[in-house]
Amino acid sequence: MIELIDVALLCMMAVSALAVLWLRNLFAVAMLAGSYSLMAATLYVVLDAVDVAFTEAAVGAGISTVLMLGALTLVPHEEKPSGRHALSGLVVTVGLGALLIYATLDMPSFGDAGAPVHRHVANRYIEDSAAEVGLPNVVTSVLASYRGYDTLGETTVIFTAAIGVLAVLGWGGRPGRRRPPADGETRP
Repeated sequence: MIELIDVALLCMMAVSALAVLWLRNLFAVAMLAGSYSLMAATLYVVLDAVDVAFTEAAVGAGISTVLMLGALTLVPHEEKPSGRHALSGLVVTVGLGALLIYATLDMPSFGDAGAPVHRHVANRYIEDSAAEVGLPNVVTSVLASYRGYDTLGETTVIFTAAIGVLAVLGWGGRPGRRRPPADGETRP
């Protein structure tokens, strides 16, 4: 039953991604991108990665959608067709996808008890984390202590992305910046 839910969510995500590529209405694209992130968060919950699901829902479906809608106030609502197709972009994307799929062939099978992570790291976390970190909850000790630098890095990336988006949107404005006059409009 769970596999059926996984496949259904993946199919809906694929349809949403294709619709984002096909549509020219930027508002619809922003909404579909938000729904894609929400479906990804749901898939993470089904796969028992609730912490990743929470981050995807907050950042992907929440903040990113709000920022895209804010950016839409500064641009036209329809994408102008370019008149040409970028075949080189498709070739690079398909090549990179094939390379990433090839890289996964060396990974152990899902749930394999003989995988290195199950032989070394997991046992240490379960047995020693309470004594090393001082927290009784293994998940909290892993996220707060063992993965502390990773969490700090994720926070830095999100902060940098937010600053970049605010810079692109022109938050704070520039002194003396005015809109250009419309056709037939004169300025004093």
